[in-house]
Amino acid sequence: MVPTVAVIGAGYAGMACAVELARAGIHVTVFERSHVLGGRARVVRKDGWVIDNGQHILIGAYTELTRLLRLTGGSPRQLERLPLTLHFPGHLNLRAAPLPAPFHLALGLLLARGLDGRDRLAMLRLMRMLKRNRFRLPAELTVDGLLTTTRQTARLRDLVWVPLCLAALNTPSAEASAQIFANVLRDSLGASAAASELLIPRVDLSELFPVQAARYLATRRGKLRTGNPIAGIHPGEYGLTLDGDPSGQPWSHVVLATAPYHAVTLLRSTGQADRLAAQIEALPHEPITTLYLALGDTVKLPDAMIGLADGPAQWAFDRGRLGGPAGLLACVISASGAHENVEHDALIVAVHAQLERELGTRLPAPQWSQVIVEKRATFACRTGLMRPGIQTPVSGLWLAGDYIESDYPATLESAVRSGVACADAIKLRILPKSN
Repeated sequence: MVPTVAVIGAGYAGMACAVELARAGIHVTVFERSHVLGGRARVVRKDGWVIDNGQHILIGAYTELTRLLRLTGGSPRQLERLPLTLHFPGHLNLRAAPLPAPFHLALGLLLARGLDGRDRLAMLRLMRMLKRNRFRLPAELTVDGLLTTTRQTARLRDLVWVPLCLAALNTPSAEASAQIFANVLRDSLGASAAASELLIPRVDLSELFPVQAARYLATRRGKLRTGNPIAGIHPGEYGLTLDGDPSGQPWSHVVLATAPYHAVTLLRSTGQADRLAAQIEALPHEPITTLYLALGDTVKLPDAMIGLADGPAQWAFDRGRLGGPAGLLACVISASGAHENVEHDALIVAVHAQLERELGTRLPAPQWSQVIVEKRATFACRTGLMRPGIQTPVSGLWLAGDYIESDYPATLESAVRSGVACADAIKLRILPKSN
């Protein structure tokens, strides 16, 4: 038999896996139940507007995703590259300087508006402690525990560490894993100046990578079957067959690259992976709410991305500065909270009023608005969490996704790295070994 691989799910993990397999000359087919590529990071078209199901940012340390963007023909202009910036209007403006590490952050911290000497010393104290411990922390330590141990000031907690924790881990700091947070700091603030840069997509999340990856597959005999759900996976003597696969053929390898809650059903359908399914089912989840407000082309934010200190929204993005229509703002509320019990119309009013307070100006009423809630956007990155690896008890069946065991929280980089890891493992099994 010629080895063949099926990938279930055309999100970032699945498409990363498919690209790496196709690059090695392996026959791969991707099955996707939707007609839109990207999984939980995808384009949404509504009332003539083109938006995303959530606002994502990358950092320079996310090297695998940027490598795959280059491999599949993505343009550098698809990402807005900004120095590390924390701008909370009227409260804080910290911007990395255009210098090599560590001077980029040292000078940025020295010149930051809104911080006093106690704040600067506290930030240095935390980073020095992490470096002294080689960024290794007790597994049970939470982010709040880390901030208390290192005597962080209230201003740093409210304007730097807690917002960064919510943005990176999508988990409240009282529950969030300090070790995972330290990993993010290690590879961003604790690394090169380029690693700490913010990379904000200027195109929709489907076009950024999944659509480019689909074009790449098409030139290498890869297949993409959209609108084709897979309902079950069945191990057999000659490989794995899929309920919903019109070919009916057995596959030598199958990569399960769906959201974790969909993976549970498919794992149980094999009859051989109930324990793994139960482990994944037990993963807690956190929501992300994104509000889009079209305020007219006279409205601009002070930066492409600003922090908001007065709730309910935590961040606002000026999509007009990021390749979108002028005056379209994306406001993000990470993790769970009281906002979940607020009607969408009332939430739009509250966030609009919040923007007026924090920007110190009157804003036009929204010409159009949309609230998108991903109730299970990411797993809750808590202490003591057991994340699965890429292997399953079923021969030839692999897992990929942002919830797979990793140094990072549930990010696009985590998803891509898991897909690449699956491809590498499959290549070891089916490609001839060189002497």
